[in-house]
Amino acid sequence: MVKESVNSRILWNKAGTAGAVIGLSSAAFIFISQAVAGIPSTVAMFLTNALMWLIKFIGCIWLMMFFMKRLCSTVHGVTNATTLKFGVMTSLLSALIYSAVLLANMLFISADLTSQQFDQILQAYQGILDANSLTMMEKMESAYPQIAFFSQLIYCFIYGSVLSLILSRYIPSRDPFAGQDWTDAPDEQDRQ
Repeated sequence: MVKESVNSRILWNKAGTAGAVIGLSSAAFIFISQAVAGIPSTVAMFLTNALMWLIKFIGCIWLMMFFMKRLCSTVHGVTNATTLKFGVMTSLLSALIYSAVLLANMLFISADLTSQQFDQILQAYQGILDANSLTMMEKMESAYPQIAFFSQLIYCFIYGSVLSLILSRYIPSRDPFAGQDWTDAPDEQDRQ
């Protein structure tokens, strides 16, 4: 198998695939958490949500590492700077996909669930907030899907970029002795 040389087109193609996998697998947790929300026990629901968050957190790290290593094995000339660039591209694309699925879920798929949650929040804070604050929160309900879209897009992109920065330091692995000139090193006979 002949390795392709690294260029921008190849990086965007590979990042598109990686971003789609990471974004869609993360988006699957949106629907899993909605299914779990019906658990009557709050402790069981909390533990299930915590476990799902941990699986999602570790899964995203593992998937990013997998795709970075796969890039190194299939493309020639990959450096640590290349894997960082690839990771940032993947982060942007996966954040876009995840945020788009979240927006579609809030506007079309589970719109009634979002309004129910917002109504529960309003009822919970009704005794604490004054009438003006409650009115402002009611007005904010219509803009909430857009706010959630952009906040998740920014959060996921920053999280992925920081993860890429950390992982790219070790992928591809560096040779600590690369670039050393060993011709002037004394051999065994000179030391005795």
